[in-house]
Amino acid sequence: MVGTVSLAVGTLALVTGWLLTGENPNRREALQAGGLAAGSVVALYALWLNDRRRRVDEERQELDRERQRLESDRAEHDRERAADERFLRAVELLGSEADQVRVGALHALGGLARSRPAYTQDVLDVICSYLRRPFDHPRWEAVRGTEPTLDRAEADRWLQVRQTAQALIADLLPEAGTADAPAYDLDLNGAALEYFNISGRVVGQLRLRHLRLYESNSMHHCEVRGPAWFTGSRSWGRLWLHHMVFEDRAWFSRVTVHDKADFEATVFHGATKFEGSTWDAEVSFRGAVFDHPTDLGETHFGGGLDLRVAGEHLTARTYAMKVSLAHDNHLPPSWNVDSSRDPDLGLVRP
Repeated sequence: MVGTVSLAVGTLALVTGWLLTGENPNRREALQAGGLAAGSVVALYALWLNDRRRRVDEERQELDRERQRLESDRAEHDRERAADERFLRAVELLGSEADQVRVGALHALGGLARSRPAYTQDVLDVICSYLRRPFDHPRWEAVRGTEPTLDRAEADRWLQVRQTAQALIADLLPEAGTADAPAYDLDLNGAALEYFNISGRVVGQLRLRHLRLYESNSMHHCEVRGPAWFTGSRSWGRLWLHHMVFEDRAWFSRVTVHDKADFEATVFHGATKFEGSTWDAEVSFRGAVFDHPTDLGETHFGGGLDLRVAGEHLTARTYAMKVSLAHDNHLPPSWNVDSSRDPDLGLVRP
């Protein structure tokens, strides 16, 4: 500041003195010009000072933002660590012998997935893993004609926890028709389920190999965006698979269904295979859509089959395909049933 004042005074004196050395000098004009020059020096200093103050303010704001980012990152890290601890603790509690503790652990996992969506797939994997644990109920064994291995009251307690797990799976899956909904994978290979219901949900990959299903199970109106495998599964109850959309392949090879199965208006965009499957009760594909040829080879339909699919034609492999002669069957117009070899099951010939 002192230097600027000194420079301004010197400029005033220099300019004024220089103008006074000319012929017929005008002292007033010389003094005004010197004042303007000195004022310019002061103005330049003020501009520099203002720019410096602005840069200092910007640097201070950037430091504040960086400090806020660090605090936010630290808080997020703390939340992640707390979520990890909740997740691990809940998984540990799933191994408890007390059924109420296991139910609480499942609800804790569900709450974690809802509050931290990044954990949803991990939570679903854990719940599916819990349902894949070996389990049998005396009521199911009676259906299969085998001897009970568990006490009925104890089995009921375990079944209650498992049904809580099933309900949580449905709660965590997004609803079908939701824009940009994430597609979570389900791996239930070898699980035993009763009243499993994920109807109207979006699923990614659906792995249901060697599944055991009891009573009534529903997946109708689901959108399955990844491959679906039902290979080798068995159902002793009703199976509701109508109005579904399979975006990828759908494998039903060697499936055995002892009760009604409904595929009405289901859309199969990918390859489908029903090879070697057995259907003891009514099966309906009425209004279903097959974008690719399907494999019906070595299938047995013992309770009536409705193949009045959408569109004019159904392209299928029908080697050794048989349908019940004691029930009504609705096949594509060009298909015939050969009843000359077996009085109960007719051989389908397209």
